[in-house]
Amino acid sequence: MKKIGILFGQERSFPEAFIERVNSKNVEGIRAEAVRIDKVIQGAATDYAVIFDRISQDIPFYRAYLKNAAICGTAVINNPFWWSADEKFFNNCLATKIDVPVPKTVLLPSHELPTDTTDKSFSNLAYPLDWDYIFNYIGFPAYMKPFAGGGWKSVYKLNDMADFFEKHKETEQLVMMLQEEIVFEEYYRCYCIGGKYVRIMPYEPRNPHHLRYVADFKPSAERLKLMEELVLRLNKYLGYDFNTVELAVRNGIPYAIDFCNPAPDAEKTSVGEENFAWVVEMAATFAIEKALAHQPGKDNLTWGEYIKRSSNKKELF
Repeated sequence: MKKIGILFGQERSFPEAFIERVNSKNVEGIRAEAVRIDKVIQGAATDYAVIFDRISQDIPFYRAYLKNAAICGTAVINNPFWWSADEKFFNNCLATKIDVPVPKTVLLPSHELPTDTTDKSFSNLAYPLDWDYIFNYIGFPAYMKPFAGGGWKSVYKLNDMADFFEKHKETEQLVMMLQEEIVFEEYYRCYCIGGKYVRIMPYEPRNPHHLRYVADFKPSAERLKLMEELVLRLNKYLGYDFNTVELAVRNGIPYAIDFCNPAPDAEKTSVGEENFAWVVEMAATFAIEKALAHQPGKDNLTWGEYIKRSSNKKELF
């Protein structure tokens, strides 16, 4: 028996529906359940061929558990080693190399010195930064957000330089990035599962949270094809099994705004019945595919094209 486990936190509708759908497919030798952890021993395998991770980004104990499981052969969705290394600023850097349009973005050092450092710890950092160049490059209005993500927490819209310096003080020890505002005509949130299943959903981030999927954008077949290609290209290089990509369309060009969402919202009450049904079905299908392909004691993780090309000493892009 190959077991598929799902590791989750406070959410309920998606994990329960995922387990039910996997089991209702009645694939011989495959069974899904909620992960149960009663001990974690170094180098000891788990009972799971596949673990679907929905929560380790918030719980370091779970992330360590998943790395131990992966090194012993469990196929973890998503790869916990890459997820630990990844962040939003790097993703933007990668996008510029694989011809995916992204907003102009710069990295900013934290306003306050990190704990246990002094100004001497930053001997290589120019002070002040070249603010004139940075502000001319990005322009205003602009957005400032944490470089490593965190949903909509600590995200600021800035109107001018004075506004920037005032708001930057509030970020304390957070490392931030400053990003060009994309004034969009249309916006889409796109699930990508298994690097091949894509769901493009009209999305209105300016609406209240419960109404964000209530949008009537009607993209042409050509634009849908382009957006799907961009979503697949990003996830091919990142290597995420389960991720969302947000695309803002300005002057007909889809810009990737946010594409480091390896535990995206999948609650029925927020994404709606049709999107929920699709993500449950495709997540169950892909998890079963991973379980059937699972090889005990081997590396069963998904590795992105960026890592694979680096390790093989190939041209990166």
